Amino acid sequence: MSETPHDAALPRVPLVGAITLVLATILVVAGVRITGIGVATNPDAPAVEVRAFHFEDRPDGSIAVLDAGTGEPVATIAPGTNGFLRGTLRGLARERKRRGLGPEQAFRLIGRADGRLTLEDPATGRRVDLESFGPTNAAVFSRLLLQPPSSHSAAPTVLHPAS
Repeated sequence: MSETPHDAALPRVPLVGAITLVLATILVVAGVRITGIGVATNPDAPAVEVRAFHFEDRPDGSIAVLDAGTGEPVATIAPGTNGFLRGTLRGLARERKRRGLGPEQAFRLIGRADGRLTLEDPATGRRVDLESFGPTNAAVFSRLLLQPPSSHSAAPTVLHPAS
């Protein structure tokens, strides 16, 4: 009877070597994560602007962006637009809900000296480094830093997706 390729056994030495390499990699990564040895961190640049916002869902599907200090509207996120902003806020709100926290505490948007943006949730300690998601996505949040609170007589700015 002739041997077919399906009948041939895998070479034992390369198989043991591959398994050993995978296990060694897992152990090294676990060791670094647990001990922190070898982890490079870059400290945050100083904050040049910090604004606190409340975000409120509206019945029409829009999101009202309110200045936390005054309660005045800063911007309105049009329904069905700005998926990145909506997704980011949804994730932070989900964490608050999981911990049994409400929307009372404002989110902090921090513009840093190196041009980076950070969205922080002081209620949970979570933060999102917005530039990690690309300049187009970060631009939606950076426009919020530039918006002054609206007066009672003027309508807030409607933010559309970045072009």
